[in-house]
Amino acid sequence: MSDCREEHDHSHHDHGHGHSHDHGESDAQPNNLYSKIDHDNVVALNATSPTFPKIIKPWHDRMNETVSIESDADDQLIIRVPFTGSVKLRSILLKSGPGSETPTKLCVYANADSLDFDDITDAKVTQEFDVAQSREIGEYAVKAAKFSAVRSLTLFFPAAQGADNVRIYFLGFLGEYSEIKAQPVITLYEAQANPADHEKIRGLDGAQQAPGM
Repeated sequence: MSDCREEHDHSHHDHGHGHSHDHGESDAQPNNLYSKIDHDNVVALNATSPTFPKIIKPWHDRMNETVSIESDADDQLIIRVPFTGSVKLRSILLKSGPGSETPTKLCVYANADSLDFDDITDAKVTQEFDVAQSREIGEYAVKAAKFSAVRSLTLFFPAAQGADNVRIYFLGFLGEYSEIKAQPVITLYEAQANPADHEKIRGLDGAQQAPGM
């Protein structure tokens, strides 16, 4: 069984692209991060589709299996998910499979935007989970201290449970969101002028000049 650090030859990958089940979370609840994802910049590597399928769906559409993402050259897949601000991640929601197309593991890397197949096996995984075969939504609770200021997540699925590819139907994220405010521009003012730092203005040497002199 593959793990998050097992090495593979991915020279043929040329596409840029604690566990419980199902619950009643609503998109309107503040811990659902669907609206806080930078959807236009989600990327999948080694996916059959040249564009990223819309598997990060609203909660009400979570069981819809008409759209999925499938690995291409083999059974490994990387998905990068950027957020529009800073996130305190609580859990990851996943619907995959069915059966042997279910990934063996979910390997999660926080704020690792540049990871690809060339270096992901050498990177330190932030947290990993075993994935159970199920037709339901699996919720994978993360260690809060490791995901307290997340700008992006890289998800690595290292192998399928017997099939030649992995398939994902739904991804979701729960947590707390906060906007990243721009740093204020600080202007320093001179509290007291130092005469040595300033060029003396000609004619003002401390003595008053009479007009015409």
